[in-house]
Amino acid sequence: MRKKSLLALTLATAMTAGVLAGCGNKNETTTAAPEKNSEVASEATGDAEKNVDASTYDGKTVKVWVANEIVGFTEKQIADFQEKYPQYKGVTFTVEAVGEGDAASNVITDVKAAADIYGFAQDQLTRLVTAGALEEVNPDYKEAVLTSNDDGAVKSATVGDVMYAYPITSDNGYFLYYDKSVVKDPSTLEGIVKDCEAAGKNFYFEINSGWYQTAFFFGTGCTLTYDTDKDGNFTGCNVDYASDKGIVALKKIIELKSSSSFQNGSSLSNATNVGAIVDGTWDASAAKELFGDNYATAKLPTFQGSDGKTYQLSGFSGNKLLGVKPQEDTDKLQICDDLAFYLSSEEVQLARFDEVGWGPSNKNAQANEKVAADEALKALGEQIAFDIPQGQYPGEYWSLATGLGDSVISDTLTANTSDDDLLKALTDFQNTCKSYAGQ
Repeated sequence: MRKKSLLALTLATAMTAGVLAGCGNKNETTTAAPEKNSEVASEATGDAEKNVDASTYDGKTVKVWVANEIVGFTEKQIADFQEKYPQYKGVTFTVEAVGEGDAASNVITDVKAAADIYGFAQDQLTRLVTAGALEEVNPDYKEAVLTSNDDGAVKSATVGDVMYAYPITSDNGYFLYYDKSVVKDPSTLEGIVKDCEAAGKNFYFEINSGWYQTAFFFGTGCTLTYDTDKDGNFTGCNVDYASDKGIVALKKIIELKSSSSFQNGSSLSNATNVGAIVDGTWDASAAKELFGDNYATAKLPTFQGSDGKTYQLSGFSGNKLLGVKPQEDTDKLQICDDLAFYLSSEEVQLARFDEVGWGPSNKNAQANEKVAADEALKALGEQIAFDIPQGQYPGEYWSLATGLGDSVISDTLTANTSDDDLLKALTDFQNTCKSYAGQ
């Protein structure tokens, strides 16, 4: 059984009060007033922390996995956490670099040896829940997490009606970085390609990625989502790629690949001679350094379909989450819950933005002047209006989508491929997607 969290009201009250104040009048100040003569009130005033026997937690060890670029940042935040909540000064915290994209595979391989707290991308939630690798969000914190984070972040952390993780960002999406001395008008895909070809520059778009590839299919109105039960098992697949609109999307991918400017990829660290690239906020610093005074961002462009209609590129939007591994030791579980909640707080989300530019999921942090003025986050915000919040997908889907993109890259599918053969490729893809849900 879970113990009452010592920091629940100290931290949760602060977060909830911030949300209420943010929703009020400019001239109003709203604070949360806990009821008197209650354990909750005592905790909210800090009395609980003062009276805790620190020896309860001394000697315990907690391992944390986060992305490499925030290891140092997380170590500093944990040190601040221990200063603010001295009952945890005797706890040994270790922070190791494990990227969000690799977290699920590493955790599921050996749950017992995995980190106690770990960051992961939202698409891994179902796999982790099914593997029994995630504790539910502490009930003491659930309401604060629900009210302080945006709806998309809350949904990304939830399976059925159970919340399994603490949101820390709402920036897991993609948009356009470009050199404005090369690309004169980023509003159309055809214009970007033409400008890059004329300048002898490369345009990067990762068409064999199941994440980026959806920009074309969702753009033409195709659907590809999965249903899950409360345990994270896939129960249904909703997909209509094998359709006229799917053919329009696939033809545009083929057309893009045929451009002399096209390069398959989405990472500036591996890009050369770049005129434009479809990438995410994690490469904002690299993009600024590369393009210098010509640095510019924009939402994804529109494109002209083979049917003569204009479509807006879409795609996935998503979040980064913090999960807590189930613990047999209730004292250790309490430490993990308290730290995960702290690391997902408004204060730490803003500090993380300042340090590495990650876009907050916390609504107050999103309204912060510095966050609102960030060019990369602004472009992402404009793009998200056209995106599909990323739900849960079987691990096999990603390999399947890579195969579809590779068939274009290898010229198995070309501009000379008949509509019937394109439809067959999409039908095979669609049937395989359904098979992952037992359909």
